[in-house]
Amino acid sequence: MAGAQDASRTSPAFRSVPFVELRESLPSQIAIISPLVDELMRFIARFRNSDGSEVNIETALHEALANAIVHGNQEDPRKLVCVACRCTTDGEVSFRIQDEGQGFDTASVLDPTTIENRLLPHGRGIYLMKTLMDDVSFEQRGAVVCMHKASNARPSAARKSA
Repeated sequence: MAGAQDASRTSPAFRSVPFVELRESLPSQIAIISPLVDELMRFIARFRNSDGSEVNIETALHEALANAIVHGNQEDPRKLVCVACRCTTDGEVSFRIQDEGQGFDTASVLDPTTIENRLLPHGRGIYLMKTLMDDVSFEQRGAVVCMHKASNARPSAARKSA
């Protein structure tokens, strides 16, 4: 369900740039991750210039969804994962992914780059999200992850010459 709104009407904290938002609620099944990521990446491509950051966005999105389904909702198909993807007309992208789990202590997440944690079979998803996106934050004890990638719009002079 997509809807267009002018961001300036919703909150004075937002920049005054029009945006489009796609929202979906899906059952917690691993099989939905790749089709959903593909759908969201097609949606994003309509608003964002191709600059190579697509792989970063796609990987971070995949990790966030996997965490919500596997860790948050324990792969219980009766529990939903709610996804909101907002794209501004100048290429800024934001995600809000919420699961129905109990959350987790975000401060207790181990750094997977330290020697003692490198061989652990888990713990890289949050690190990847934080590395690949411009901003990542957690709400509701980690049951909600918010990710942001800044605009990649070219200045108008560069667009005219391209």
